[in-house]
Amino acid sequence: MIQPQDNQPFVLLVDDAVENLQVLTALLKDIYRIRVAKSGEKALEMLKSGLLPDLILLDIIMPGMDGYEVCKQLKADTSTMHIPVIFLTALNDVNDETKGFRAGGADFITKPFNPDIVLARINTHISLQAERRKSESLLQILLPKNVIAALMRDGKYSPEIHPEVSILFSDFVDFTKIATQVGHEDLIDELSSIFGAFDEICLKNNITRIKTIGDAYMAVSGIEEQTSNHASQLVKTGLEFIEFLKERNKTSKIEWNCRIGIHSGSVIGGIVGKSRFVYDVMGDTVNIASRIETNGQPMMVAISSETRKLIGHSYQVASLGIANLKGRGEKEIFTVVANGSNK
Repeated sequence: MIQPQDNQPFVLLVDDAVENLQVLTALLKDIYRIRVAKSGEKALEMLKSGLLPDLILLDIIMPGMDGYEVCKQLKADTSTMHIPVIFLTALNDVNDETKGFRAGGADFITKPFNPDIVLARINTHISLQAERRKSESLLQILLPKNVIAALMRDGKYSPEIHPEVSILFSDFVDFTKIATQVGHEDLIDELSSIFGAFDEICLKNNITRIKTIGDAYMAVSGIEEQTSNHASQLVKTGLEFIEFLKERNKTSKIEWNCRIGIHSGSVIGGIVGKSRFVYDVMGDTVNIASRIETNGQPMMVAISSETRKLIGHSYQVASLGIANLKGRGEKEIFTVVANGSNK
């Protein structure tokens, strides 16, 4: 007998009738990973513990909480609202089906079970769930998690003011010169490799990549969840960008050196566009961070006085003097030179 593998879809069977559970388990056990619950209350308890299936087969008529109520509670919980529910029922009335769909059910399977119909309907909804997760994975590349959650919950995302965040800009020294000396395919491969590594560093440090524009890379800390150490985390991320490039330059045919600038303050975050929308942040904080990066030094993290205050003694810094930031007047800029005693 073929045993289901860990990567195979996971189906939760909820029915108070032992014979129904036995029939369904025998039919599905070689194809899917199976767990059973003999009541709606037990099913909800299992789900709250973090046991999240790809599909739920849910009996309607059960002692205590019926299937309709279980489904309503599943759809009211953000952690389970997207799990498809197929009702198991001996009922055969349009009103019952209407009630089931209103509760959030995706489909019905009537008793006694027809094996071919059961397998076909389960396969359909498992496939749809897999496609939905692929779409979510793509969205996570483009949008912060809180934005995705709002879009899925409400169908829209309203612009928000984020009062305390830190913004990072990075670009490459002499990029225009390098771009004229290498083929376009090699250039794209190089940028993809570097930015892919930057993305991994951001993910590890809970930093949100906003966008890339040519050789520029923009990221923000503190936008997905408010945190008091957003500045320190972004400085850490910038230093890791530089260390990655230093190691890469030891064997790379092209030596890449970057400038990094960080500023802290408030921003407005929102979705821009309609047919091809992107998430973006805007405001004076963004502009200042960009100007600081321009006035920084190669392979160093330059920060504003606002960011310096927020990092406290986590890092040692040195003044780069007063810079005249285009359109923003004079401002002192600092560079991070070492980890501090509290790091």
